[in-house]
Amino acid sequence: MRRLIAAALSACLALAAAPPAVAGMAVSLKSETVDSDGMVTLGDLFEGAGGVAGVRVAARPGPSVVLDASAVQSLAHRSGLDWGNPDRLRRIIVRAGEAGPAPVTSQAQAQARKGGVQVLAYTRSLSAGEEILPEDLAWTRVAVAPANALRDAEGAIGMIARRPLREGAPVAASDMSAPVVIQAGDLVTVVYENGGVFLSLQVKAMSAGAVGEVISLQNLASRKTLQAVVTGPGQAATGPDAAAGRAPAATRIARR
Repeated sequence: MRRLIAAALSACLALAAAPPAVAGMAVSLKSETVDSDGMVTLGDLFEGAGGVAGVRVAARPGPSVVLDASAVQSLAHRSGLDWGNPDRLRRIIVRAGEAGPAPVTSQAQAQARKGGVQVLAYTRSLSAGEEILPEDLAWTRVAVAPANALRDAEGAIGMIARRPLREGAPVAASDMSAPVVIQAGDLVTVVYENGGVFLSLQVKAMSAGAVGEVISLQNLASRKTLQAVVTGPGQAATGPDAAAGRAPAATRIARR
């Protein structure tokens, strides 16, 4: 996690420095974003970057770096490139590698040759309970995308695999769940807020839960039980506002 934070800070600093804007030139994001020397450039990200291909975007201190797509778009614009981000990406994952055909996995490459729908795929097999990292994901093409396929890597990074996941398989929302932030027996502060009324109470968790999930809690004084929505480590909420913010059971993914 510290490496991810450091990489993000490095990326932000690099993205802040950009040359003056010139005439826009339409470009498209490469299907596989890799760099071979630890320094990500516009040429590593975009097809047809031309004379600004060498403009630095961010350092890649580890196996991969995650870039903010809007910051990349702004840098590209200031450098004279026009990228409309048609897929509305929020993050771009850049991994170590040589430029060329997608080097994700043999399975992913085989799938890519069969179709033209771009989806996220796993670059390695994961066991149930493993955390999904940026380097575990890559864009590829398949004949048909799953109905619940994720369109943004942000929805998968940091999530936990619910079951064994096969290398090269498309990433689906049902593959993962949010990390558990409250365990059974933990002391939890539950808050109630409605129409200007705010109350808080310390209770004991009777079940485990991730952000957005509803868990059972016990009042330490009366021993009565109540249900509340998990909002963070040691935190939960109840009342109308909490019910409105509850995550759907099939796609509970904590916002990062």
